[in-house]
Amino acid sequence: MIPLDRMLLSGLMLLFIQSASAVDGQKVFTQGGAQPGATACLACHGADAMGLAPAGFPRLAGLPAGYLAKQLHDFRSGARNNPVMQPLAKALSEEEITAVTATLAAMPGPQTPQTHRSQSASGVGERLALRGAWERQVPECVSCHGPGGVGVGVAFPPLAGQPASYLVAQLNAWRDGTRHNDPNDLMGHVAKSLTGDEVTAVADYFAQLKTQEARP
Repeated sequence: MIPLDRMLLSGLMLLFIQSASAVDGQKVFTQGGAQPGATACLACHGADAMGLAPAGFPRLAGLPAGYLAKQLHDFRSGARNNPVMQPLAKALSEEEITAVTATLAAMPGPQTPQTHRSQSASGVGERLALRGAWERQVPECVSCHGPGGVGVGVAFPPLAGQPASYLVAQLNAWRDGTRHNDPNDLMGHVAKSLTGDEVTAVADYFAQLKTQEARP
């Protein structure tokens, strides 16, 4: 029979080994992954992961880990095309993806205005965001992305406060088919139904919904 003290020591050693081998998501975020191509997230998305609007890099802080992990896998497969993110995603291990997305999800995200559907919306961007264009079967953005474009679950990311240039780039990617990682092609239909001016207008609308103080 194994002595109790030896069993306890073995258990502690096992916990130590598991802890030592666990991937540190914060380290992946700040320093990158084990492979040279897995560069640090903060280099483009900022030290607080709130994005770099002038460069068009989106906010990652506070986004659901499941959504972030799906995007990384889609970059790997080519379902979502980006010359920077594709090699980076391929260089990350599954453990690193799990760890860094959990870290990002736990980082403080912004609070945004709870703007709801409105019959009195003015301006092209606001009308599309809050009322849609149902004569073209285009639903209002907030019906999927939540009041004020704050995001809903792992399927619908936040729009409010994201850089306009980033939102325009994504809508155009849906339009031309270089992004096609929506199983139901909902965004493909919506984006293809919008004109170039409407894409710019709705992106500008959500971008100007300035974030308020970060949530705890």
